[in-house]
Amino acid sequence: MQRMKGYWRTKLDEMNERKNARPGLFSEVALTRMAEESEKWMREVLSPWLADSPERKDDFTCQSGWKIGRLYTPNDVAHLDYLRDLGFPGQLPLTRGVYPTLYRGRAWSIRQFSGYGSAEDTNRRLKYLLQEGETGLSVAFHMPTIYGYDSDNPRAYGEVGKCGVAIDSLKDMEIMLDGIPLDRVSTSMTINAPAAILTCMYIAVGEKQGVPEKELRGTIQNDLLKEYAAQKSWIYTPEDSLRIIRDIMVYCTRSMPLWNYISISGYHIREAGASPLQELAFTLADGFGYVDLGLEAGLDVDEFAPRLSFFFDSGMDFFEEVAKFRAARRLWARTLKEKYGAKDPRSLLLRFHTQTSGVSLTWQQPLNNIVRTTIEALAAVIGGTQSLHTNAYDEAWALPSREAATVALRTQQVIAEETGVANTIDPLGGSYYIEWLTDKMEEEACRYLDRIEERGGILEALKSGYIQREIAENSYRTQLDLERDRRVVVGLNSYRVEEQPPIETLKVDPEVQRKQIERVKRIKSERNNRAVREALDELERSMKDPKANVVPSILKAVREYATLQEIIDVGREVFGEWREPSLY
Repeated sequence: MQRMKGYWRTKLDEMNERKNARPGLFSEVALTRMAEESEKWMREVLSPWLADSPERKDDFTCQSGWKIGRLYTPNDVAHLDYLRDLGFPGQLPLTRGVYPTLYRGRAWSIRQFSGYGSAEDTNRRLKYLLQEGETGLSVAFHMPTIYGYDSDNPRAYGEVGKCGVAIDSLKDMEIMLDGIPLDRVSTSMTINAPAAILTCMYIAVGEKQGVPEKELRGTIQNDLLKEYAAQKSWIYTPEDSLRIIRDIMVYCTRSMPLWNYISISGYHIREAGASPLQELAFTLADGFGYVDLGLEAGLDVDEFAPRLSFFFDSGMDFFEEVAKFRAARRLWARTLKEKYGAKDPRSLLLRFHTQTSGVSLTWQQPLNNIVRTTIEALAAVIGGTQSLHTNAYDEAWALPSREAATVALRTQQVIAEETGVANTIDPLGGSYYIEWLTDKMEEEACRYLDRIEERGGILEALKSGYIQREIAENSYRTQLDLERDRRVVVGLNSYRVEEQPPIETLKVDPEVQRKQIERVKRIKSERNNRAVREALDELERSMKDPKANVVPSILKAVREYATLQEIIDVGREVFGEWREPSLY
């Protein structure tokens, strides 16, 4: 998964040369005068003011750890060239947006993370959200499905339907999507190790609705590199996981042109404790790893890169988040063009979904979370997201209640319809601070990418534990800042009040587990078990053949109502499972 050794070192050298050359936004005379006037202002205006009115603290930093200056002027961004570094929306380097009109054409897709209890429960929630104005579905799965176990497995006991919907077989998917028009609705599914199986279930439901797979629209997360770094819900070895991702890439490239078969996820990297910079760098490193994977599979970069999408977190440092999104677009576009030789303009578009930060939510004074989510959502919109999920205020307590989910949905609608922020493209573009911060994000991300390249690429960096250690160390520093009150979280370590649990939360009916186990047993007794066995045997043969594509065999097994665990277990036998090495 390595191409063009030394690429990131070369990029850093180019950045330094541009800064030293200072072709700039302004003339040398103007910049010199600005520097002189800045020194005069600090001497004659600022210093006397500080003598009587000192600043609140000595150290102003953003979440990525950089010291933030008191004031930014043209001198801080004088090395930037507008056409080279900013450009126009829909034009390289795409800093200002991937589409020429952005939200003036149509608003971002409004998605609310749904999925809990049984397939019937989730079906009702999905229909409710569509009725209330949601424009795209987003489904969460319970932990047994995520880890490849059926609801009747002892390991699933107590977890059925608790953190997402229970999907054990095609029957559950049929029920969950009953009455949902798959020819008109795009569905995002947050699933990783079993992503190929859930895709095949979706295909099979589409067939029953009369919607061919080439017309199905949606996204699977399917980002296993991120799992080894952050969320830890892998099943097979890294190499075998990448083989299955390769097969999905090839299958969807040829058969499902509207399906985004990887949503490269920085969200979980961030939620595991990474800084915004680390989220940016490690997410793009994963993305470039998948580009290498597609090329190694014999695909042309322009065949598959347009279908790669991204999933980012939006946290509480407003300007840092906006800069992160802008830097991500620029760095992805430049790298796809310069390093990978992409020629199709669509290959250069970093299209991304955003979810507001889960770790920023507090169970203390939970209504404060509405404010946090609003600020984070606004940063995502001003940063140019294509799709957005807003967390519910009660999610530090439980899965969202219907009331909380409605407030989260209305938050997006208020931003879209009432604030005016969708009226113009990249409204903070040209801000000295935002442009300095965007440039800083890109440069420091390149430093991380260079270090990853020196370690042999993203796969080796993960297997050695480098990425995991970086995230863990940042998480530790952040926790120390909270405990030592160097970072304020309202209601948590400041402005505290004594309070009883103030809100009603969603509770999953314990009957869900019993009914789900009964459904699994009924499916196994009523299906054609001979056909299931033949399909699973065929799947085993395809998994053992490194040149075969496993997706058609998975689809055949799904159509026969083989359960998720039965399909996963074939891989467990063929590939084995993987355990992370000790990091310290």
